[in-house]
Amino acid sequence: MRKKIVAGNWKMNTTLPEGVKLAKEVNEALAGVNAKCDVIICVPFTHLASVNNVIDANKLGLGAENCADHKSGAYTGEISAPMVASTGAKYVILGHSERRQYYGETAETLRAKVALALENGLTPIFCIGEVLEERENNKHFDVVKAQIEEGLFNLSAEDFGKIILAYEPVWAIGTGKTATDDQAQEMHHFIRSVVEGKYGKEVAENTSILYGGSCKPSNAKALFAKPDVDGGLIGGAALEAESFMGIVTAF
Repeated sequence: MRKKIVAGNWKMNTTLPEGVKLAKEVNEALAGVNAKCDVIICVPFTHLASVNNVIDANKLGLGAENCADHKSGAYTGEISAPMVASTGAKYVILGHSERRQYYGETAETLRAKVALALENGLTPIFCIGEVLEERENNKHFDVVKAQIEEGLFNLSAEDFGKIILAYEPVWAIGTGKTATDDQAQEMHHFIRSVVEGKYGKEVAENTSILYGGSCKPSNAKALFAKPDVDGGLIGGAALEAESFMGIVTAF
């Protein structure tokens, strides 16, 4: 039975005091509900150790928003997977469209990051998705398939089984636009079929695939009701405990 997951991606938001306050609010809110999904917050590097000290790890998972493609060395400003793991974090977002677009992350870079994350006991939340032009030109399936194959299909079945996938239609991130329930289901089903073609039905059925792209309390319930949508990777709505919990309780 694959896991249902709601993960927040804070992006480059909140100062350290603001982040600790928000983490405490989410943690307290979770203490009062019987969540029917795993709940994760992925926070800026500067917040990881402090946030880890104020949350209940049994209720709330902690993740980073990225990690380096090298283990250590002369890479000024980079944060390695061992560093992330040393803070108590258990997850790391990799391959987010913003990293691909603004920082030129390639499939080769991401393969190295995934390997280091797994080596250090971190669970990658691996992002895939197409831009509007690619969807309008009916290339969205080809683009997403290539991102999965080039970024992850070097893994053994055992290691692939440790990956969480997040489908984010890039045209829906922070725009207020959302893929329809049927569009999300269609792509999630396609992604599962791509995984099955490589690793078999059991691995595909056990892979959690999250939807990202302007997911909010008002549309989460309908999205999560789809059979291949296993939760969400939440951006803007994760920056307030009330709206984030509105998505968590959509299950």
